[in-house]
Amino acid sequence: MPGRSSANKSGSNLEKRVVELASKLGLSTKKQVRAGHRLWGKGRRIDVVVYDKKSGKSLGIECKAQNQPGTAEEKLPATIQDIQSWPIPGIVVLDGKGFSEEIKAFLFSTGKAVLLDELEDWLRLYFGLHDE
Repeated sequence: MPGRSSANKSGSNLEKRVVELASKLGLSTKKQVRAGHRLWGKGRRIDVVVYDKKSGKSLGIECKAQNQPGTAEEKLPATIQDIQSWPIPGIVVLDGKGFSEEIKAFLFSTGKAVLLDELEDWLRLYFGLHDE
């Protein structure tokens, strides 16, 4: 399938950037966390779980990178639905210029998506971290 290899690299790179940002904020992370099964039986994994050891608060993050327009975004509504089945709250982090304005509008309207460039502010609000 064309582009699959570069998509996997982009997704792994995005996971790495999310982990680095969380660490910078003093939060802990774990990648590829098992979280039950999907409707058709396939195992579900959360790309990155970010947690605050002090408060015990956790957040699952699904990382989606797309640098060119493509069909990967067609799976994103199902991703939003899948997050509802997680045992913890979750969001989708988007990175790249390849997402259509329509899919971004849909994702943002759910309150479950954020651009990578806005993730630090989002994490600070969610975990109650304040600038010092």
